[in-house]
Amino acid sequence: MKFTYILPLFLTILISCQEKKSTVEKEIIAEDIRIMPKLNPESYNVAFLIMDGTFNTEFTAPYDIFQHTKYREGIKAMNTFIVANTLKPITTFEGVRILPDYDYTKDDLPKIDILVVPSAEHSMDSDLKDTAMLDFIKEVDKNALYMTSHCDGAFPLAKTGILDSVASTTFPSDVENYRKMFPYLNIKDNVLFVHDGKYITSAGGAKSFEAALYLCEVLYGKEITKSLAKGLVIDWDIEKVPHLTVQ
Repeated sequence: MKFTYILPLFLTILISCQEKKSTVEKEIIAEDIRIMPKLNPESYNVAFLIMDGTFNTEFTAPYDIFQHTKYREGIKAMNTFIVANTLKPITTFEGVRILPDYDYTKDDLPKIDILVVPSAEHSMDSDLKDTAMLDFIKEVDKNALYMTSHCDGAFPLAKTGILDSVASTTFPSDVENYRKMFPYLNIKDNVLFVHDGKYITSAGGAKSFEAALYLCEVLYGKEITKSLAKGLVIDWDIEKVPHLTVQ
């Protein structure tokens, strides 16, 4: 009788241990098969800084534009990759899970020529207390050619102090909050993006495409940029896009 009771208990413990072992093995395998992005040393390195709650469009719009540069001949194209404070999947505000390429808190990152900071659910509150992320932005800023943000991605940039001496903008509905939080900034509204020095800040949303195309026009000229836009069925004409370029 005792054996009858002990056997089911033993089997339950054995199955539980096997399940735990299987889970650990899967985690180890996942780390072992990590695939690093292939970076062309002749291209610009473009890093997308994401965190839980990142909004899809502000990430995917510039990513689409920049990633397509590798299909154009005769230009210095872009290597696109994703950085976060983890290698585990990042869940966007809309529920999409994205796997980062680099953990900026642990990995040796390639030199970043262009940093893209999309908006996230907590760009205006708890993300501004993330000192590791803010320090990462400041470190990249030292050598980057361009620092860009979309929608409320301007808030983390502003928090680091790198926008103190330039004009900038953010999501239209959050301009007043932007002014209250950073009253010393030169903040512009009624424009879709602002380019001042090496900083490009945009209103975000679907207009993130326009800000990304603008940077391509700065780097590659009108014809290449029109071809990139055409590939994404965008009627591109910088003259029709309300923006501010500070000379």
